[in-house]
Amino acid sequence: MINAKIDASKLDMEERVVEIRRVTKVVKGGRNMRFAALVIVGDRNGHVGYGAGKAMEVPDAIRKAVEAAKKNLITVPIVGTTVPHRIEGKHGSGSVLIMPATEGTGVIAGGAARAILELAGYKDVRSKSLGSKNARNVVNATVAGLANLRTMEQVAELREKKVEDLI
Repeated sequence: MINAKIDASKLDMEERVVEIRRVTKVVKGGRNMRFAALVIVGDRNGHVGYGAGKAMEVPDAIRKAVEAAKKNLITVPIVGTTVPHRIEGKHGSGSVLIMPATEGTGVIAGGAARAILELAGYKDVRSKSLGSKNARNVVNATVAGLANLRTMEQVAELREKKVEDLI
């Protein structure tokens, strides 16, 4: 599924800061301190995105990250309260396994993956972070996995068949 540009201004977005780091650049005159922020935005209704920002002050870094996140929105399929099928998202050495769960399970995920899954609108899903525990790699891997999810209707349309033929 190719995600068309989504207008974030029309959606009621919620934002969550996943990580704030102080980064230092050593130069001839000493050290330059800056702050890097990683932010997730979502409407809890199938739209989610992430962004990173860097600035001299924390609020400016967060503002830049939110602006970047709103430009990187994707649409994810929700079947009931969970994901349509099991999928593994990969990015760098990070890998996230996302699995459907029965109703009432809740969101079972760690840190960065939990923020994405909750803001995407999933209420019952399990996930396991494999490989890298770096927040940025986990976020990228989770979004990569969610972007590759397909519903039965989408698969049937791609194969030019009816849903009944696939079952």
